[in-house]
Amino acid sequence: MTTQANQIHFPGAFGTPLAARLDLPAATPLAYALFAHCFTCSKDTLAAARISTALVEHGFGVLRFDFTGLGGSAGDFANTNFSSNVADLVAAAAWLREHHQAPRVLIGHSLGGAAVLAAAGEIAETVAVSTIGAPFDPGHVQHLLGPATSEIADHGEAEVTLAGRKFRIRKQFLDDLAANGNGERIAHLRKALLVFHSPRDTTVDIENAARIYAAAKHPKSFVSLDTADHLLTAKADAAYVAAVIAAWASRYVGPRAAPAPIAAPGEVTVTETRDGRFTQDITAGAHHLRADEPAAVGGDDSGFSPYDLLLASLGACTSMTLRMYAGQKKWPLERVMVRLRHDKIHAADCAECETREGKIDRIEREISITGNLDDAQRARLMEIADKCPVHRTLHSEVLVKTRLL
Repeated sequence: MTTQANQIHFPGAFGTPLAARLDLPAATPLAYALFAHCFTCSKDTLAAARISTALVEHGFGVLRFDFTGLGGSAGDFANTNFSSNVADLVAAAAWLREHHQAPRVLIGHSLGGAAVLAAAGEIAETVAVSTIGAPFDPGHVQHLLGPATSEIADHGEAEVTLAGRKFRIRKQFLDDLAANGNGERIAHLRKALLVFHSPRDTTVDIENAARIYAAAKHPKSFVSLDTADHLLTAKADAAYVAAVIAAWASRYVGPRAAPAPIAAPGEVTVTETRDGRFTQDITAGAHHLRADEPAAVGGDDSGFSPYDLLLASLGACTSMTLRMYAGQKKWPLERVMVRLRHDKIHAADCAECETREGKIDRIEREISITGNLDDAQRARLMEIADKCPVHRTLHSEVLVKTRLL
């Protein structure tokens, strides 16, 4: 789970500062990944943000940045080209190497995918490269310029509108694209390659994925993104891409170093992730959970709500207590399932409650017991359910002492 989201800057290809974000998991990262966004996009596009966040959930540290002249990065976009994008990537890798660890995984979306294929040979530590909707030839991006291509050729530059924003493109950009074929680079990649592409991609035809795959040597893999669009605007598509990358890359980056415990035995820490308004990372020893609020109250619904966790605690304790008791009695208990619900009711509506005014909390607990048990055994297990430690805690006087660290 994410515990850090650091906003950083480092010099890019032209020496101007590039804006970047480094997301880190709570434990020691399995490895670091470097993400390159699509043409004229930014590190904060839905695909970049969602894939990076999901990869952090899988234990990777992820650095994403804005190429020169885009997003929060300084510099003049008109002076940039494919070569400067590659140089920006190498600079980002150098920053990671100096401050944390060189990226073992490179991920590129669209033209960013072509850029990571070109930069991979200059980042020795990288062992795995993944592209998403990437063109085989960087020059493919020229078709996005439409009629402006002729104006650029005739006048040396032109103003182009892309995704509703205006950019100035100069002839040197087109000349650089023409000089930067990726065929040889892919053939000599010598790193594991994973290619994602959608057959419905109308921006970069899937034939590009076929050419990338054909040019690469093994180990190489291809994953079809079925109904996804080029920008992966559906959250489920981005989550799927991240899950597949995490599983695939873990084969090549090696085992995670043993992490230092975040919380002492018997201690739980809860830390804001800063990914959303309410998202929290919960650590107990080497174990992690994510907490959030439902969308209906302003959360992202990305984890258990506080009351979900309360019910989970009671349910887990109930099931464990029944398992322990049945084991001691050597009863043939096969499986326990506990279903719980929480709500607030008017005290006046509760005949068995001592409180008569205002509202009270009510937890409904249903227990399913499977096994060759007789009625007496089942009745006894239902009695034992009320003796689980968490149940007793909820019914006893609880003192919470709070102090400022």
